[in-house]
Amino acid sequence: MVWGGISTRLKTPLYHVVGNLTGVRYQNEILQPLVVPALQAIGPRAILQDDNAPPHRSAAVNTFIQQVRVNRMLWPANSPDLNPIEHMWDELCRRVQQHHPPPANLGQLLQLLQQEWNGVPRAFICNLIHSMHQRCVECLAHNGGHTRY
Repeated sequence: MVWGGISTRLKTPLYHVVGNLTGVRYQNEILQPLVVPALQAIGPRAILQDDNAPPHRSAAVNTFIQQVRVNRMLWPANSPDLNPIEHMWDELCRRVQQHHPPPANLGQLLQLLQQEWNGVPRAFICNLIHSMHQRCVECLAHNGGHTRY
């Protein structure tokens, strides 16, 4: 598994998660070294958009997010996944699949993932993020059901 964060201003480095990601690991390996500095670089209006994955909603993570004063977008339980990062993962997958021959081992795959992650144009990411309003409008219009996104 890899983790990455996007905004209209920056991308975090892609992070390789080895093993199960717990709330404590999410806090220590991702939030503290990657997310908080990125949000601080963006400025006081930055908002963390994660999902309802158990590590993201652990008591330790909730306490940490409050302590460092991170603005977090709240997601209702069982909500459709409107997070633009999902489309970023799709784009990354397409880019990696275009490489021939494919990576022969995990090290080559991780190197290729980082290379392609770095190569995704900022305009593509901005377009994903700026589509968020329309995603929500369509989700509401379809009563939470399937949308074109």
